[in-house]
Amino acid sequence: MEILRTQDPIELFKEWLTEAATSEPNDPEAMALATVSADGRPSVRMVLLKGVDEAGFRFYTNLESRKARDLSHNQNAALCFHWKTLHRQVRVEGKVRAVPAWAVDAYFKTRHVLSRLGAWASRQSEPLASRDELEERVRLFSQKFKGQDIPRPPHWGGFIVVPDKIEFWLEGEGRLHDRFLFTRLGTGWDLIRLNP
Repeated sequence: MEILRTQDPIELFKEWLTEAATSEPNDPEAMALATVSADGRPSVRMVLLKGVDEAGFRFYTNLESRKARDLSHNQNAALCFHWKTLHRQVRVEGKVRAVPAWAVDAYFKTRHVLSRLGAWASRQSEPLASRDELEERVRLFSQKFKGQDIPRPPHWGGFIVVPDKIEFWLEGEGRLHDRFLFTRLGTGWDLIRLNP
């Protein structure tokens, strides 16, 4: 396990993310989020990681979106980070829990004004007749909140993926990759090497 600089997968992830931030041209915090609907249909999409610590991996979304509806029926989720320039990826599996409202409010205030307006205007995952319709809703909310701090919509929140498995993958020559799997055991982690 000489490739790993720490036995703490969260600290190792933070190190890899920091390295990715200097080498990836766009969005090193982009991650694929996989969910499963109430009728068992899997779905995956890209979202942005907005924080990671011992509690887990945080992201924010419209709570009426498909991903949020999936997670309300099945709390199991998977994440995948792929940093092509570093020849690395990290896979995360676990259950989600809601980000506390105070933390969602604090994060929402840091978003760009247009992103805050978009959170009000977008009926995420619902059919849209035209781009003009969306832009008109953004204009209406811009007028509604003109001169005031844009509040967080009640239908907008966040999730924490609480990991029970974290796999680190390093590309190897001839497809002889290095793979290390951390599995949560109580308050600690078990670590094994996997075949490529």
